[in-house]
Amino acid sequence: MLGVITELVNQGLAKDDSYILLCNDGSTDRTWEVIEKFHMRDAAVKGISLAHNRGHQNVLLAGLMTVKDHCDAAVSIDADLQDDPNAILEMVRKFHEGKEIVYGVRSSRDTDTWFKRNTAHAFYSFQNIMGLETVYDHADYRLMSNRALELLAQYGESNLFLRGIIPQIGLDNDIVTYARNERVAGESKYPLAKMLSFSIDGITSFSARPMRWIFMTGLLLLAVDIVVALYVLVSYFFSDHISAGWASLMLSIWALGSMILIAIGIVGEYIGKIFVEVKHRPRYAISDKLWD
Repeated sequence: MLGVITELVNQGLAKDDSYILLCNDGSTDRTWEVIEKFHMRDAAVKGISLAHNRGHQNVLLAGLMTVKDHCDAAVSIDADLQDDPNAILEMVRKFHEGKEIVYGVRSSRDTDTWFKRNTAHAFYSFQNIMGLETVYDHADYRLMSNRALELLAQYGESNLFLRGIIPQIGLDNDIVTYARNERVAGESKYPLAKMLSFSIDGITSFSARPMRWIFMTGLLLLAVDIVVALYVLVSYFFSDHISAGWASLMLSIWALGSMILIAIGIVGEYIGKIFVEVKHRPRYAISDKLWD
């Protein structure tokens, strides 16, 4: 990354006081010690450490808000070495052309397994169906201008989904495509279960469409109930006997019971979001900071 900054300075795309901010999400390993050593070697490497593990979105926001008053633009990138840092050069060029937000978008998913690739595509498609505006094949690798960061600071929700918030800012934006590398070490922090949870968080934070679908499903079931009621009444008055219909009755009970539980769960997700938001608790706390 320091090499990228040097190249930006040499090309006149960045000032010579540009820097890297490393963000530690309250980890219990030696991450902060490593950041301190990097800072001692080079003052261009700065760092912050959260007092408690608050999750990827919160530590990312903490970093962006820390640099907000000390930069013309900031680029966020994960530390798993999968995102190509050379794409930052093109991002900064687009910033100088007047773009306020530049998204890093994967050119392909060839490095993913078949399962990961298809679940990721399903993830984005499901979000679009639910009315959530996101950038396809974009994670959190992006450039944001100082003005974009100032506007981002006005979003005060506790349930953070930056991939949904930032497109709503609405400033002039563009994309830069890059080839994503295979993971160097460790395992992905977004397996299927977490991806589903992340998607649900995003949808329930930005769209009321699931609750509207529940209402429309209820109306549809009401129409079906009316038809069934008419059938039963006609059979009662004009037939010698009514079939016991045990199988259809049991299937109906199970189907309706499942739909009721799903509906309660969806509404519960929204109530849970409201419960967290009304508390107005701090989203993170910074315990240590290396800035000088």
